[in-house]
Amino acid sequence: MEHVTEGSWESLPVPLHPRVLGALRELGFPYMTPVQSATIPLFMKNKDVAAEAVTGSGKTLAFVIPILEILLRREEKLKKSQVGAVIITPTRELAIQIDEVLSHFTKAFPQFSQILWIGGRNPGEDVARFKEHGGNIIVATPGRLEDMFRRKAEGLDLASCVRSLDVLVLDEADRLLDMGFEASINTILEFLPKQRRTGLFSATQTQEVENLVRAGLRNPVRISVKEKGAAASSTQKTPSRLENYYMVCKADEKFNQLVHFLRNHKREKHLVFFSTCACVEYYGKALEALVKGVKIMCIHGKMKYKRNKIFMEFRKLQSGILVCTDVMARGIDIPEVNWVLQYDPPSSASAFVHRCGRTARIGHGGSALVFLLPMEESYVSFLAINQKCPLQEMKLQKNTADLLPKLKSMALADRAVFEKGMKAFVSYVQAYAKHECSLIFRLKDLDFASLARGFALLRMPKMPELRGKQFPDFVPVDVNTDTIPFKDKIRERQRQKLLEQQRKEKTENEGRKKFIKNKAWSKQKAKKEKKKKMNEKRKREEGSDIEDEDMEELLNDTRLLKKFKKGKITEEEFEKGLLTSGKRSVKTADLGMSDAEDDG
Repeated sequence: MEHVTEGSWESLPVPLHPRVLGALRELGFPYMTPVQSATIPLFMKNKDVAAEAVTGSGKTLAFVIPILEILLRREEKLKKSQVGAVIITPTRELAIQIDEVLSHFTKAFPQFSQILWIGGRNPGEDVARFKEHGGNIIVATPGRLEDMFRRKAEGLDLASCVRSLDVLVLDEADRLLDMGFEASINTILEFLPKQRRTGLFSATQTQEVENLVRAGLRNPVRISVKEKGAAASSTQKTPSRLENYYMVCKADEKFNQLVHFLRNHKREKHLVFFSTCACVEYYGKALEALVKGVKIMCIHGKMKYKRNKIFMEFRKLQSGILVCTDVMARGIDIPEVNWVLQYDPPSSASAFVHRCGRTARIGHGGSALVFLLPMEESYVSFLAINQKCPLQEMKLQKNTADLLPKLKSMALADRAVFEKGMKAFVSYVQAYAKHECSLIFRLKDLDFASLARGFALLRMPKMPELRGKQFPDFVPVDVNTDTIPFKDKIRERQRQKLLEQQRKEKTENEGRKKFIKNKAWSKQKAKKEKKKKMNEKRKREEGSDIEDEDMEELLNDTRLLKKFKKGKITEEEFEKGLLTSGKRSVKTADLGMSDAEDDG
């Protein structure tokens, strides 16, 4: 391991508590990293800090140590229910990790209690745990923390508990804002006292982060830690010990290349990133079947309760494959990850940097590989300029087996695999259309036939993006996909029951008049309004066709009729008047006479 250090902990201008130094020795950190040596003295001198440092540079200890030191120096000791510090982080995995690091230190200080508040747990149990054990230091995700401020009816007055707050830390601040937590953060800030120390830690500096710095920090000291040596001159955003590669291959070759790579690196630890949850579900299942003799696990944002268990289990593995979405891209420290494989490039360039940062952490070596389609190759130059992230090409692996027929066979044998494949394809196309770098990742340039082959689809799905397109290069299987059964017998019985019900309804409705589904009320109303306007317009146009001369004659006839009705003129004079005006054809009914009046 190569230590990127800034001297020993004893060399800090503000001395650390002996038990803090003891915990650091136990953890195997005899030296500080640059971000730690820059941040800790300022934080401990009651300065607000906005720190930007490359991922994997040791930011967690840069705020955990000052929190403990500040709380130890308090004049009035914290009571059980008083909160002295709050650490907010975007994902539950990162929160678990921070809580774990913090516990290494708090076990030496039994006077401090810590509590973890994250999604996927019962909030009622969280309230009960706080009331029983307290929580001087809270590690939380924004949604759960905001929810806890609303639990007064359950006996938790968190707004009163945080009046004693000394330190607030926002970890991975740019990700907090990217994930749409801005409203939650603002709500939380309203409950916290203004007299506090605030630390904002991030791997990338964005305009949104800058706005948060202005709103939440008072006269902050800005710290920006770059890599040393050659990396410093280019302000490289990825760790200097990271070897970054890219591979250009067609959509229908990509899966075979991935499996070949994983089969040749079975003894190593891998993270494999996909763009959507559906892709993780589908390809995770495929890799389980095709890469034998290695532990394969899946994790994504739509998993509610299994995520924590899977994350903790994978961390303990010596080798294995974790198939995941960007939920694992930020701040997560998984020991000894050898390769980060990006099957799909992320939706933003900054996410690329964070994905790569899951390996080569704190001086360790590591490698990353991104798979690109031929039309996406300019992304390499874009990353070099935009993210200061140089990549070197890895050539296509030779003698790769074609595993797509096997994947098709799996889909034909189990409806669950077939449906997962269809969902994965649809979600991939929809995600591709929303890519931030739309000049490179252009949906209209995508080879849908090659992509469908790469997903081993049995047929093309029906979706708006494919409407009106022909795919001569894609040959669907000569099978009615409705007949493919679920391997799970319970699911298949439920499906057959539903199909039987639909057949019965169809038989019952055969003799009836064909039912046309009503349109939505809003659409009906809009149609009526449009029809009304068209009628009014037509009437106006018809009215404008009457020439001035005709209008004058019509008025004259009306006057004659009124005189005739009042008995001022005889019937003979009335008819004579009509002939004179050239309007003999005007019917009495047109002039307001009823049939009875006309008859006499």
